[in-house]
Amino acid sequence: MTFFQLFILAALQGLTEFLPVSSSGHLVLAPRLLGEVDQGILIDVALHVGTLLAVLLYYRRDVWNIGWNVLCGAKAKDKQARNLGWYIALGSVPAFAFGAYIHTAFPDGIRSVAVITATTLFFGLLMGLADMFGKRELKVTDSTLTRVLIIGFAQALALIPGTSRSGITMTAARFLGYERVDAARLSFLLGIPATMGAGAMGLRELLQLDSPGLWHQAGLAVGLSFLAGLCAIHFMMFWLKRAGLMPFVFYRLFLGGFLLVYFVI
Repeated sequence: MTFFQLFILAALQGLTEFLPVSSSGHLVLAPRLLGEVDQGILIDVALHVGTLLAVLLYYRRDVWNIGWNVLCGAKAKDKQARNLGWYIALGSVPAFAFGAYIHTAFPDGIRSVAVITATTLFFGLLMGLADMFGKRELKVTDSTLTRVLIIGFAQALALIPGTSRSGITMTAARFLGYERVDAARLSFLLGIPATMGAGAMGLRELLQLDSPGLWHQAGLAVGLSFLAGLCAIHFMMFWLKRAGLMPFVFYRLFLGGFLLVYFVI
């Protein structure tokens, strides 16, 4: 794999992981549109680890506060943060369970253009409805176990390419009544355990391979997607403070229509 291909994939991952347009779908489509060999699931995981590091840096205060208060248990000074930590942990269980099934049933991942086309269109329309009709009254601090579990079950669907992890979790949060910025914040925090789990599985597979070249490519993928992801988070939070999700809905409908005509029909 060339540096140019890695650069394109990292840029796509960094931008689309936090914009609700599906990073996994774009990673599957990119080599097909560029006429390149598919990079495989391990490079995909490395790219996701890079954007995970971007989330950890951007939300470092939240992550530290939540983690510290969870460790303090009953002695926690910020019980709201402690509870949110447990909600996020429990809300991640559906993604872990579904991820284990997907990994067993589809070791190379689901990389079907027809599936990506359908999920891009369907979940794009659903996101539009959530943004138009969802109330805007809840903050992250209003989270309950039930609300986070609902968003967690939605997150599990993001293992199907084209769904978009940030998109489906923000959609669920908006339907539940979260404000846009808080829906994004909760979405990104909830994605941390799931991405860490996927990264751990990818690292285990890399350790089993005697391939210095693949290690080098994975390292580059992590670094490049980290930089692109950090820029994308800043942009997404800036955008949500001033506008809604509809431009991303229109993009998804355009992309789904293009895929339908170019690949499927």
